[in-house]
Amino acid sequence: MDTKPLLDYLRRYVDLNQEEEVLFLSKVRLRKYLKGQYVVQQGDVCLYENFVLSGCLKSFHMDPEGHEHIVMFAIEDWWTGDLGSFLSQTPASLNVQCMENCVLAQLMYSDLQELYIQIPKLERFFRIIIQKAYVASQQRVVQNLSMPAKDRYLFFRKLYPRIDQRVPQYMIASYLGITPEFLSKIRSQLIYEQ
Repeated sequence: MDTKPLLDYLRRYVDLNQEEEVLFLSKVRLRKYLKGQYVVQQGDVCLYENFVLSGCLKSFHMDPEGHEHIVMFAIEDWWTGDLGSFLSQTPASLNVQCMENCVLAQLMYSDLQELYIQIPKLERFFRIIIQKAYVASQQRVVQNLSMPAKDRYLFFRKLYPRIDQRVPQYMIASYLGITPEFLSKIRSQLIYEQ
């Protein structure tokens, strides 16, 4: 699998010279996962930051009653993992599971710390990425607290265009914090309004 999408993503935020790109890529591990495999499991320490080259994943928390609460989906050109666990190297509160066969570009925590020293621009890059993740997370909390379900669904479709074909409706409902039946009602209403 080609690492070009990862380099293209990186170039949106920082300019690395060829030597820095080679050093960066020397620390990147390409890994294939099968549909259903876990990248991170709740309770384990998240060892890698993962860039999705191909595939679709879900991040979710499993409550004590065994209910799955989906926090996010990750598709091509997205980063995924349990960021809190990765940054603090403590047990993960999220599971990250492949919903399709996936190819990920992974950076190990210790390698990333070395890269920050060797290529200071990468520290800026990951600061920007983490800030964006924090803002998105904060927006999601505010939306869930204040937006009607229909508006949350419309925002979801904008955030994840064409994901409806890749993700079962009950998982989208879980992400939105509504029942699958209510999601079906919203979708029918939107079709009727068109």
